[in-house]
Amino acid sequence: MNSALTKYKFAGFGGQGVLFIGKVMAQAGMLSKQQVTWFPAYGPEMRGGTANCSVVISTKRIGSPTVGKPDIAIVMNEASYHKFVDSVVPGGTLYVNSSMVPELPSREDIRFVRVPVNEIAHEIGEAKVANIVMLGVMQAITPSVADDILEKALMELAGKKPELAELNARALNAGKEFAKNL
Repeated sequence: MNSALTKYKFAGFGGQGVLFIGKVMAQAGMLSKQQVTWFPAYGPEMRGGTANCSVVISTKRIGSPTVGKPDIAIVMNEASYHKFVDSVVPGGTLYVNSSMVPELPSREDIRFVRVPVNEIAHEIGEAKVANIVMLGVMQAITPSVADDILEKALMELAGKKPELAELNARALNAGKEFAKNL
């Protein structure tokens, strides 16, 4: 949909599901017949430690799975904000979990999208889907795959149980709805 090559960085602490939303994006890229890489990185402690992943979706062959300068980044906690705010390419977009990241100095050359994903997930009834809410916001504002393909990828990876499928679909839609008011 967008350019031939889109580089993503998803970051937060372990347990926030940033590696999972990276897998969903990679799966969606594959389902849309594009070249894809998914490259996770985490601290020594899984839950509570820092975690991030790089995803590249391209119509052409990908030279490197690592992403030093993402076009699009999601940061789910303050430590990730500080680590990655300066790495987003000029003209790129940074999605910030405003539930956990206070108003901080920003950059003029990138788009900031602040989303209270924890509160939105809580309204849905399940705090664990904050990552999927953010994925929905990102999809509404900077899509690189079609909506139906992203939804199919999410269901393939998280829809084994009907109640989880329904919850994830609600979270994705809540994110898209929130984005309409930005």
